[in-house]
Amino acid sequence: MPLDDLPEWLPDWCVDRLGDEPVGVLFEVRSISAVFGLRLAGGRDVVVKAREDEGRAESCVAAQTWLAERGFPCARPLTPPVRVGELAVHAEEYRPGGELLSGDSPDVAVRYAAVFARLMAELADVNVVPPLPNPRWIRWDHTGSGLWPSIGFLDERDQSVVPAYVLDTAERARERMLAADLPCVLGHADFEAQNLRWHDGHVWAVHDWDSLAWQPEAALVGAASGVFPKTGPATLPPIESSAAFLEAYQDLRERRFTAEEQEIAWAASLWTAAHDVRWEALHGDPPASGDAVLAQAADRLRRANA
Repeated sequence: MPLDDLPEWLPDWCVDRLGDEPVGVLFEVRSISAVFGLRLAGGRDVVVKAREDEGRAESCVAAQTWLAERGFPCARPLTPPVRVGELAVHAEEYRPGGELLSGDSPDVAVRYAAVFARLMAELADVNVVPPLPNPRWIRWDHTGSGLWPSIGFLDERDQSVVPAYVLDTAERARERMLAADLPCVLGHADFEAQNLRWHDGHVWAVHDWDSLAWQPEAALVGAASGVFPKTGPATLPPIESSAAFLEAYQDLRERRFTAEEQEIAWAASLWTAAHDVRWEALHGDPPASGDAVLAQAADRLRRANA
């Protein structure tokens, strides 16, 4: 990407906040947020992240800073979030390297569960304002009148393309979670393979701290057990792999989930998958996770008592 293609505000922002102007672009990724890897005139490589300012960024960056300063494998923020127009912008260290850990077997699930257990244990000591509203794919507790959290450009599309079984699955999972009375905690809500890197068998970096959420622990663990293999289009791992994830997490935290927490974990694993199928259907993409949701919904709903 040429420097001339950077947003107009970004070079001056770098000078003001980082003391140097960008002289090269290492990478650019645009999804829900825009992420720019930049080389500064002084030789430093940094990452600048910009996302819609929903009031969440300050808590997310503060939690990431706390973890990085205590040695957790994540990039260290270099600035607090700064408002630029309608965006919240911050910079962090560039933490390249590492490899993807692919696969959805129970053995792979246990390795991811170990990282998630460490992550959740560390976050338990973080004291920040809850980063609300939660990310849309884990916002089953929204206060709107419909099944899904309101997303304007999606809500305007033809909803009839979303398969009926997806609506039924999401509604039953959501009803079960809303019926629970569990305390909320801080947790990572986008614990997908594509957001982690590994080196010599050990986790090297956990990314996407913009996706912290405030939900019951069991729900966060359940959601992670359903998305950990994701490296591209949405998918669901085999049920035995989600079960291995949940079991390993409890063993490592040395705390057994109650019967209600077990049910909430299984319900959460389905909500995120149903959300992804809807997202893909409304974008006209073949829902890669659709077959898995259809095949596994009855068993996961049974385990959720939904």
